[in-house]
Amino acid sequence: MGLFDKLNGPLIYKDSDDAKNQLEVLNGLHDKASGETNRLIAQDMRLLEYGIKGEENVLFELMNSFMPMLVLRDLHLQYEGLSAQIDFLVVTRKLTFLIECKNMFGDIEVNSAGDFIRTLEFDGKKKKEGIYSPITQNKRHLELLKAIRRDSISNAIIRLAFERFFDDNYKSIIVMANPRTVLDVSKADKGIRDQIIRNDQLVAYIKEMTVKSKNEASSDKIMYEQAERFANLHKPLYRDYTSKYLIGTGHESTRVPETIKKPDESQLFNDLKEYRLVKSREEGVKAYFIFNNSQLDELILRMPDSLESLKEVSGFGEVKAGKYGSDILAILSRNRS
Repeated sequence: MGLFDKLNGPLIYKDSDDAKNQLEVLNGLHDKASGETNRLIAQDMRLLEYGIKGEENVLFELMNSFMPMLVLRDLHLQYEGLSAQIDFLVVTRKLTFLIECKNMFGDIEVNSAGDFIRTLEFDGKKKKEGIYSPITQNKRHLELLKAIRRDSISNAIIRLAFERFFDDNYKSIIVMANPRTVLDVSKADKGIRDQIIRNDQLVAYIKEMTVKSKNEASSDKIMYEQAERFANLHKPLYRDYTSKYLIGTGHESTRVPETIKKPDESQLFNDLKEYRLVKSREEGVKAYFIFNNSQLDELILRMPDSLESLKEVSGFGEVKAGKYGSDILAILSRNRS
């Protein structure tokens, strides 16, 4: 760990407004729709709202952990025809955690075979149903992340070491975010039981795992570099709700609409990137310490026009906004159409 490390608490390295943006789109469509379409849109809205609430519960716990950590929220990965939607990826001094957030109705039981069984109650009657295992889901996320990182390492020895120690460095956590859910894992194997926790146990679990880890503590520099690598893997997911409900294709699109110019094709992108490079050289730090690629894209998408709106961009708190805000706002203003 570095002598002059300054990361003393949690920091949101990559936030996400994806779900909230989707909710705004659905709300607009809901106002225009009628009949069965209106009902289906309302159902999607409720599911999104419930998911957002669960993730906000998890984020609250992380941000009140008082632990040095970098939090990346809603990472969408794609590789060789496979994809993964990671709710939270948390980089700490010793370990990286993949957190799958489940904000479910009903009570959850995990039996000795590892099956997840949900019990719901309607009109005084209880109904049991099997649900897809979040353990399996997060395992697939880990495997995809492992494959992407492994294949990006050109040195054979380093690649072999990465594979060998992957399980020692990356940990899966399933968080049950609904405080009303009764969780029964008493019959589950220890390997499964140890991965499933309630939301209010999350920070204690991360601290316990960190204390038990024999890994060396990473410096701020290494933590930021790791977070930046993960942030750069993110592929924005665009859901075409208009086509789904008003055209009836049911198609989910991952392409940028033709009317929107990709950030990396714009003059603004180049201007911001050049400013970042100049500042990083002036201060003798890596470029991502000024702002990372995800934050650069968010600046272009949000186009803040004041220090207050700049602070709504992920990673721009009082200090960073005060230090770079006037320059960034001037660049945005010059490129505003």
